[in-house]
Amino acid sequence: MVYNWPIISQFFRLPFPCLLCGAPTSHPAGACPPCLDELPRIPHPCPRCGEALGAPSALPCGHCLRRPPAFDALVAACAWAPPVSGFVGGLKFREQLAAARLFGHRLADMVADQPRPDVLIPVPLHARRLRRRGFNQAQEIARFVARRLHLPLAATHVRRVRPTPPQQNLDARTRRRNLRDAFALARPVPWRHVAIIDDVVTTGSTVGEIARLLKSAGVSRVVVWTAARA
Repeated sequence: MVYNWPIISQFFRLPFPCLLCGAPTSHPAGACPPCLDELPRIPHPCPRCGEALGAPSALPCGHCLRRPPAFDALVAACAWAPPVSGFVGGLKFREQLAAARLFGHRLADMVADQPRPDVLIPVPLHARRLRRRGFNQAQEIARFVARRLHLPLAATHVRRVRPTPPQQNLDARTRRRNLRDAFALARPVPWRHVAIIDDVVTTGSTVGEIARLLKSAGVSRVVVWTAARA
């Protein structure tokens, strides 16, 4: 049996082992502050797509200037490197849900001083994959962000209506083709500013497709908050 020590210990108001070093901590993220500070970050991220730039800049990267993504901004809690990649894999494939708490708190800290969206929408799983996995890792992360920032969470507003093969082994063009018409709205969208929550963004094809869907429904600003940027 795998115990979710941060949740159990918070209930009993006891210290719990840091997810990274194992030292006792009572930090709500499930890791001690020194370990949180050592998680890999993206150096000088592009304000539009979140990819690393060579130096600080308020302007988007060249790729975003030539071909802007459908979303307006992306914030990543961490860079895709150990131990973050291990935590994402553990969350998705081994039900290590404590990682969702870690990423949720880290994301909330990263976006605390940004304009608040009207709602959070996690990237949905197709019903078949959701039944097989038993949970949606993006939704688990979004729960903690919503709780920390006191924001509503709309977990069923966007549906994945077409099952698609896993994206990780596909190139950018194939990913875009793979996701065409894969998402749909379950009902009209009443919001003007939406934050999409994902566990990891690689090419941005998935969140870009959802952003296009939301903007076609009248949303004026779509941002992406992700646990990791690959």
